[in-house]
Amino acid sequence: MNPEQPLRIVIVDDHPLFRHGVTTLFSTMPDLEVVGEAANGEEAVALAEALKPDVMLMDIRMPGISGIETTRRITTASPSVKVLILTMFEDDASVFTAMRSGAKGYVLKEADKDELLRAIRAVANGEAIFSPGIASRMIEYFAMTRPAASEEAFPELSSREREVLYLMTDGISNADIAGKLEISGKTVANYITNILNKLQVADRQEAVRLAKESRLNY
Repeated sequence: MNPEQPLRIVIVDDHPLFRHGVTTLFSTMPDLEVVGEAANGEEAVALAEALKPDVMLMDIRMPGISGIETTRRITTASPSVKVLILTMFEDDASVFTAMRSGAKGYVLKEADKDELLRAIRAVANGEAIFSPGIASRMIEYFAMTRPAASEEAFPELSSREREVLYLMTDGISNADIAGKLEISGKTVANYITNILNKLQVADRQEAVRLAKESRLNY
C-alpha cells in the first residue's frame, strides 16, 4: 500500500442504496477511493482479481454464494486483498466463520462513520478489527479455559454436530453415520442442516472441505 495514494475500496452488498450511501460517504474522504461495487459474490470475486483493491467491504447475506464463501475465495486467490465484513449479523457463528474464511475485521452496519473509517484504515494496515461488542465476546471466549482441539476448529458447533462433521469427512453415508451414533437417519439429516447453516456453506462437500482444512478431530 502506497501511503501517498488513497486506499482503493470495493463495496460488496446486494442493496444498491446501501452501496450508494457508502460511496457518497467515502467521496468526502481524500484518503479513500471507491474503485468498484458488486451486488453478489461472483461479481466480487471477479473484481478482486481484476482490480486488486486494498480493502473489500463485504456483506454476509447475498444472493448466490454467501459473503463468507466469497471472502474465502478472494483471500485464497488474491491474498493481498483485505476483507472487512460489514453486516447486520453479530451472532457468534457468523463472526467465527467469517474470521476463519480469511476476513481481517468484522464491523456492524450500525457502526458510526468514525468507527467504520477506523476499521477500514486498520484493516488496510494489516490489523484485525472488530465492533466493540463483538471484540468483547471474542476476548471472553479466548480467555476461557482452552477447549479441546475439535472445539477450537468450530466453536459454533455443538459437540454432537462436530462428531457428525468428523464422520462426514470419512465419506460415509447418513445411514452409516446414524448407525455409528445409534440415532435415526432423520436426526443425522437435521444435524447436517444445522452444520451447513452454522458454517454458512452451501453443501456437504464444502463442509467437509472446511473440516479437512481445519484438521478437525474428535
